[in-house]
Amino acid sequence: MQPGPRPCLAAFLLLALMLQGCAGGGPPGSSSPSPASSQATDGKAGPAAPLWRPSPTDSWQWQLTGTVDGTVEADIYDVDFETTSPEELGVLKQDGRRLICYFSSGSREEYRGDAAEFPPAVLGRPMDGWPGEQWLDIRQTDVLLPIMAARMDACAAKGYDAVEPDNVDGYRNETGFPLTAADQLAYNRALAELAHSRGLSVALKNDMDQIPELVRYFDFAINEECVRYAECNLYQPFVDTGKAVLHVEYVGTVDFCAEARHHGLSSMLKPLDLGASRQPC
Repeated sequence: MQPGPRPCLAAFLLLALMLQGCAGGGPPGSSSPSPASSQATDGKAGPAAPLWRPSPTDSWQWQLTGTVDGTVEADIYDVDFETTSPEELGVLKQDGRRLICYFSSGSREEYRGDAAEFPPAVLGRPMDGWPGEQWLDIRQTDVLLPIMAARMDACAAKGYDAVEPDNVDGYRNETGFPLTAADQLAYNRALAELAHSRGLSVALKNDMDQIPELVRYFDFAINEECVRYAECNLYQPFVDTGKAVLHVEYVGTVDFCAEARHHGLSSMLKPLDLGASRQPC
């Protein structure tokens, strides 16, 4: 067995180690990170990339049916999350288009690939004019939010920049459930959080009465026919904060464009089938 240090020598060595620890800013055996190692750690955990947000002057195309026509002169394409092919998305991205991912978050469509994930208890009345589509009980967030999160994951994986959750005003419709304005606010805010946590910006679709409570949670708005129904003034909170309002009318001619421009909207006229046809303002 090797002899240990003599008592006085051991005490001297212990004192030296303690003094060395004090000089290094930590207890014996510890070491302070060097500037180089701090830099490496900081670089690894850097801030998330900023979200893309549309400009109020950006033009847009909204196509949910048919083969996507990539030749339309528009800065932004809003297309379906499930039926738009990777090839179509690739062409749009290669041409520098920004992409919005459309899906319904307030209704269940029977033809969707994930339709079976909606249990009967969350299914409400049929949506008027839309066969095979039913309102959802948005109070059951433990069921619905994981489904919506999975859809947003798919949007992010496919390279979309933003999402358009549709039918987020069930509380104002005959859904078959006693939904309240508070229920809708909670659900819509949860959708916005899901999008932002995935690096996606998010549009508020219609739900005009709740704009004052929701404008700070959403990055832009999408509206249907606010000129026809004299509702465009309700979007002033978005305009005042420099957020885009993407707007579509379905009836008449582009005579509405002067009023749309007055309200600061990015507008177009389209047939209700939302195919490729489009008349921009």
